[in-house]
Amino acid sequence: MTPREANNDDALRDLLAQIEATLGAVLLSGSIARGEVSLSIETAPLPRVLTYLRDDPAMLFRQLVDVTAVDYPDEEPRFEVVYHLLSLHHNQRLRVKLRVDEGQPVPSAVPVFRCANWFEREVWDMYGILFSDHPDLRRLLTDYGFEGHPLRKDFPLTGYVEMRYDDEQKRVVYEPVKLKQDFRTFDFLSPWEGGGGRLPGDEKATAP
Repeated sequence: MTPREANNDDALRDLLAQIEATLGAVLLSGSIARGEVSLSIETAPLPRVLTYLRDDPAMLFRQLVDVTAVDYPDEEPRFEVVYHLLSLHHNQRLRVKLRVDEGQPVPSAVPVFRCANWFEREVWDMYGILFSDHPDLRRLLTDYGFEGHPLRKDFPLTGYVEMRYDDEQKRVVYEPVKLKQDFRTFDFLSPWEGGGGRLPGDEKATAP
């Protein structure tokens, strides 16, 4: 480890210790991974946590870089919402994570970071996660008539509807997807070999 890396690790440990002392029970866990502090928090105090991270002189994480989510369909709660923050003043990045279940709203971060508006709209569009008190929570990347949320693990590969331009009606029309072969589900237990070893599902392959 170089002296620069050692100093950076010390700075991250000091940062995490100060956050733990300030947030207390609101902080479920904190860790250092890949040169960043990662925090897991309760859902309700999210605006207060983001405000503290933005305004405290020792923090100054004034840039909300991204808001995204991860779908764990076999876990409870199902979704993890992730906020990526940047402090240009301290040259540090920080990750805030929280877990929510189907239909459970997350407090909007728009009052703290205005740029969260479109980030939260994207998460709603792709995952169906609700953000309470959002000023304009509607789809961002898909059409208004789109069904479902494409980044959920249970969303079919083909979607539910397809669109085409109808010459007779002179407009775009939506129709149910009709396929002769079923591509609506995906078999994750592939019988193919790869990576120099056996993969889950290799037992399905016919032995030579």
